[in-house]
Amino acid sequence: HEAVARTARKLFPIADKAGDEPTADLLTQRLTVHEQTAWMLRSLLEE
Repeated sequence: HEAVARTARKLFPIADKAGDEPTADLLTQRLTVHEQTAWMLRSLLEE
């Protein structure tokens, strides 16, 4: 999940600069899901 989030963060400025709103929106949604999942997994490992 962290690798996907890193990739989405790298791609977001490219989509934004190109004015590709649908792709930027999709990246934002996927980034949110993968960051939340990574956070949940990290918190479970800390217990």
